[in-house]
Amino acid sequence: MAQHEVEVTGGVDTHKDTHTAAAIDSAGRVLGSAQFPASALGYRKLLTWLRSFGTLVLAGVEGTGAYGAGLSRYLREHDVTVVEIDRPDRKTRRWQGKSDPVDAEAAARAALAERRTGTPKFRDGRVEALRALRVARRSAVQQRADVTRQIKTLIITAPEGVRTMLRHLKDKDLLTICAGFRPSLDQAGDPIAAAQLKRRLGIGLPMATALHATL
Repeated sequence: MAQHEVEVTGGVDTHKDTHTAAAIDSAGRVLGSAQFPASALGYRKLLTWLRSFGTLVLAGVEGTGAYGAGLSRYLREHDVTVVEIDRPDRKTRRWQGKSDPVDAEAAARAALAERRTGTPKFRDGRVEALRALRVARRSAVQQRADVTRQIKTLIITAPEGVRTMLRHLKDKDLLTICAGFRPSLDQAGDPIAAAQLKRRLGIGLPMATALHATL
């Protein structure tokens, strides 16, 4: 069969630093496997390699929402149909062992057979922007809770003057006051100044801003 008549399905096992690709024909015969860097240059070489076997009709990529996000975006930009491939189940992994070429071939076969496939996760546009904002907000909410718990724990053993001032405050007011402390470093040997300094350093101005935004 002439090379231009071969219909190729690719499969990619993705990792943080490298991606391993496998190519099979429409009959499921393995055409080859190779490893590429997880970078823009690596994506270009991977696509060129897959197309060297014939007409690339489909690519099955593992982890399109994680390590495979960049590659999936690149393939779509170059008019390649991409499907999400689920990771092999643990039972299959135990039988076969972990092998990137084997996993890449399995991804290609799953894509060809339309098995263990799904719609790729798109890491672009407004959806990606919203995801980034949600990640930032979740981090701020978690930091707020951690800092608030730490401050309340320190208040229990703080000098009486600090305890009296802070112990009955609501969370928002507590964080505002602690972020506004301006103790002198020269007075760090004094228990009251040290308690105020610990609370201020524990919050930090950037964190305080994020915490107030979530209250």
